[in-house]
Amino acid sequence: MAISLYFLRHGQTECSRNNAFCGAIDPDLTPEGLEMAQAFATAYCHTSWDAVFSSPMQRTIATAKPLCEVIGIDPQLRDGLREINFGKWEGLSVDTVARDYHDDYIRWSADPAWYPPTGGELAVAIASRAMQVIEEIKNRYHSGNILVVSHKATIRIMLCSLLGIDVGRFRYRLGCPVGSLSIVEFGTHGPLLHALADRTHLDEHLRSLPGT
Repeated sequence: MAISLYFLRHGQTECSRNNAFCGAIDPDLTPEGLEMAQAFATAYCHTSWDAVFSSPMQRTIATAKPLCEVIGIDPQLRDGLREINFGKWEGLSVDTVARDYHDDYIRWSADPAWYPPTGGELAVAIASRAMQVIEEIKNRYHSGNILVVSHKATIRIMLCSLLGIDVGRFRYRLGCPVGSLSIVEFGTHGPLLHALADRTHLDEHLRSLPGT
């Protein structure tokens, strides 16, 4: 039996609703974000889970909580699953960053693997720390289903690393809206993507909310 990793992005926060940069800052889930977490738990509580790994940010812990309570598993927190640190861009809108940090923003947009947000973190650094967690999981669990609750950039970077996609293209190759689920199975021939940014566990109202 193969191991399957379920990558779940946390539910909506005020920053995601307003399309603001949110990495090291740690907002709560909105009421709608809590609904997203509960919707996932309701849809996937009958899946056989072997473990739950989560970023230690409160928005990811809150997203994992409803499922963990139902299945009786405590989340294993890993710093490697944290979101990209956006440095001086934290909490700012895209328009503000594009105006006030124009040159850095253009360079980061062109290749975030090797050009960080102002005072922030490179995508290659995120890939290094996050993939250490994936290797830990693969070494400890050789079959079954593992839930990994993380963040928009970090999930896309992990998926790029697993699927052989240039990490510098993570913003332009893979979607990852709030509350979405991507599934990768590890078989004989390596990682196989089974689902990308799936949100069918959310009702139409939650799927239609503004923000990313």
